Amino acid sequence: MKIYNFRDLNKEKLKELCSRSSSDDNLVKSRTEEIINNVKSNGDNALLSYAQQFDNIALSSLFIGQEELAELAKQIPSDVKSAIDIAYQNIHTFHAAQLKQEDKVETMPGVVCWRENRAIERVGLYIPGGTAVLPSTFLMLGIPAKIAGCKEIVVCSPPQSDGKVNCYIAYVATLLNIDKVYLVGGAQAVAAMAYGTETVPQVYKIFGPGNRYVTEAKKQVQNSVAIDMPAGPSEVLVLADDTAIPSYVAADLLAQAEHGTDSQSILAVTSNKTAAEVIAEVEKQLAELPRRDIAKAAIDNSYIVLVENLAQGMEFSNLYAPEHLILATENYEALIPLINNAGSVFLGNLTPESAGDYASGTNHTLPTSAFAKAYSGVSVDTFIKKITFQHLDNNGLKNIGQTVEVLAEAEGLQAHKNAVSIRLKGTSGQ
Repeated sequence: MKIYNFRDLNKEKLKELCSRSSSDDNLVKSRTEEIINNVKSNGDNALLSYAQQFDNIALSSLFIGQEELAELAKQIPSDVKSAIDIAYQNIHTFHAAQLKQEDKVETMPGVVCWRENRAIERVGLYIPGGTAVLPSTFLMLGIPAKIAGCKEIVVCSPPQSDGKVNCYIAYVATLLNIDKVYLVGGAQAVAAMAYGTETVPQVYKIFGPGNRYVTEAKKQVQNSVAIDMPAGPSEVLVLADDTAIPSYVAADLLAQAEHGTDSQSILAVTSNKTAAEVIAEVEKQLAELPRRDIAKAAIDNSYIVLVENLAQGMEFSNLYAPEHLILATENYEALIPLINNAGSVFLGNLTPESAGDYASGTNHTLPTSAFAKAYSGVSVDTFIKKITFQHLDNNGLKNIGQTVEVLAEAEGLQAHKNAVSIRLKGTSGQ
């Protein structure tokens, strides 16, 4: 990992370090556009062709139904079943607390305003299944969708080599009472949910992380369908001082690195000594990982920033705006008010990012690529719309009427003024 000193970085170099762009971005854009147009034009035939091309499988059906999902779910090992059950309960508990009804507000006598929640009726969940199958993502998306009350949940996940989904995905589908899982991955899954095919229903909003093609596809379909956020390759920033435990820090960096070769694991650290100890631990632990080749490529794409103190480290972190921020220090409490841009934060030496990925209860579908500057992670709110209501009684109309008339006339919108004036005249005798 290359080491930079924060005080030596000018504005342009900082911008470069914080950028997640790649040299083949234009190629990704053009290929994604081609896939989307093919799915729009050719529907199921395009999806079947891409399954053969990208997944090396000739599908006889583009989905697995409820009965087959139940049979596949029976294959799950008991320890994994128990772990998924615990994760389900924690995630459900955390997200259920987010569903709240707001109070009605009387803004002035006789004028009452309020908001009510309405679930997005048809949502699409993309569950990655490339180099790693992620039932945890299914939980993270499906649970808040169910809590919100979404009427139709369309789930897409790439087929495995046997033309099915694995038992973990199937078991989560049974927990969530999902009746179909569509065997579609990548940009073509996003296109199918955005525009619909003969088999895959069109949805109103698409959720879920994925590789750069999935992220690019979500960006390109936004004129036709809403998306949760532009979430791309996974990333972590660990801020550490001399109270950090190097072996823990190294484990956290590698946990992100094993997601994919385009993941980033960044360390901001207050001393050369700690940096050297972490690097040594990374090399030691890397050698033992089954996905060491993937992790090594990601680590080679990552770097270390030396900072003078934790406050300066937070300055860099807010510029980078990480998906995951780990405060590997005993002094994390003082840093919390300094955090402006981060998807999810992990406090102290005993809080690994893996806890949030799987089972603590918080959501792991988070903004990447510096979008934490403007986006939040997935929550129940992401699956609902908030509709505003207002009601005026006779007293309210009189109290607010002149204000609306004056403002409408100032804007030159006479019909707006008349809509109030005619009511004032109609109620003047009451």
